[in-house]
Amino acid sequence: MPPSSRNVHPQLLKDSTHVLTEDVLYRELTPSNHLLSRRLLTKTNRLPGWAERVFPAHVARAVYVLEDSIVDPQTNTLITKTWNLNHNKLMVVVERCLFEEDRGRPSWTRLKREAWISSAVYGLARPIQEFGLARFKSNQAKAMRGLELALTRMQTKAPPPPPSHHGNQEESSEKQKPIPPKATPKPNPFV
Repeated sequence: MPPSSRNVHPQLLKDSTHVLTEDVLYRELTPSNHLLSRRLLTKTNRLPGWAERVFPAHVARAVYVLEDSIVDPQTNTLITKTWNLNHNKLMVVVERCLFEEDRGRPSWTRLKREAWISSAVYGLARPIQEFGLARFKSNQAKAMRGLELALTRMQTKAPPPPPSHHGNQEESSEKQKPIPPKATPKPNPFV
């Protein structure tokens, strides 16, 4: 398993082959009991045929995505906001998700997902945005299936055992890193 994927359960990595790496850049528990996190994800990205003819072969094989999240146990909510860090002239995709308890059915979770897609390519911005929207919609069906699979596995299997201290020292020490001290500058989560 790549070192940067060390915080991901191996089975989930196997199922999410488009996610190459996942790194926690920042995590803090606030005095109001909110868990703030910032993660950097590296994902593969297949360009459409027309874009592969326009852009060089080395472009767009990996997309770097930043994700900010806020967990609020008092309101039983999780808010995430993600956006791509590279290929910004071609297309920027910002996604915001709100997971919250369904008040009518307390054992259910409601998900509200929003996305904003823009392009700065002169003369092609609209078709690129339409392509981005179509791909976003098709990817959401896959994402929901993946979420349902992960939830099913969590409900039917016992959690994986804690890491062995006799195994990979780098992996073990990484999982045990302390939360940064209060003097650490906070990222500006805009979720």
